[in-house]
Order: sequence, then structure tokens, then C-alpha cells
Amino acid sequence: MKMKTFSIKKADITRKWYILDATEAPLGRVSTVAASLLIGKGKPTLTSHMDGGDYVIIINADDTVVTGGKMDKKIYYRHSGFPGGIYQRTLRETMEKDSTLALRHAIRGMLPVNKLRDGRLERLKIYGGADHNHNAQQPEILSLKKGAK
Repeated sequence: MKMKTFSIKKADITRKWYILDATEAPLGRVSTVAASLLIGKGKPTLTSHMDGGDYVIIINADDTVVTGGKMDKKIYYRHSGFPGGIYQRTLRETMEKDSTLALRHAIRGMLPVNKLRDGRLERLKIYGGADHNHNAQQPEILSLKKGAK
């Protein structure tokens, strides 16, 4: 008797909603948990070519925790494409301009680079404060504190 490889179908995908609080853990920890949920790594139905991940709501992005001197030492670069067109901004400057950009950038970097990445990022909702407008979806709160389950 041969075992068959399981492959989830589009009709069988079920998505849940989760809330993560950015003040409970450092930026990297929040990002890894969010990326794992977006991919669907914790599900037994994980299929690499199908997007079976969940929705993630991140609240309190204005108060994101970083360790060490990363607020002033971490630098985000971008380039215009023209000679001498490099721009840089520290994490502190990025957080002052838009606090959600740092989290979105970190999570985007943790997702696999393939055709599914844009769809996964659309399921990521980041809010600067504690308010969000997704109560109708009945999201489940995930605690990121050490020792909490």
C-alpha cells in the first residue's frame, strides 16, 4: 500500500485572523511570528505552491520595541537608479515618518521571494495604535511574551 502526497486544494483553505502586539516583543520576534503565520508554517496542510496562510493584524506599531542601539544604528537604504542617487534613513527617522514601514519591511524580507509573496503581504494589516477595524472577523490574540501561551 503506497502513501500519497497530500496537496491542499484552493477550496480546502481555511484562514484565521490573529492579532500581534508589537510592544510585547522586539521587532525581529514580531516579524518572524507574523511571517510564519502568513506562510502557514504551523498548519499541517502546508503546501509550498499554495498560499494557505492566515491573516495577521499587528497593533501598536508606534511603540515597536528594538534592542541595543538599533534605533540610531540600523539604516535603511534605497536608490533612485541614477548615479549618486542613494538615500539612507535610520530606523528612528523611519519610525517618525511612518511606524508601519519598519515592520512591513522586516516581514517582507522574511517571506520567500516567489509569486505568493504579494498575496501574503496583502493579508498583513499593521496599525500604529491599538485600534483596528477587524472585530467582525473575530481575531484571536497571540501573546508574544516569554512563557505565555
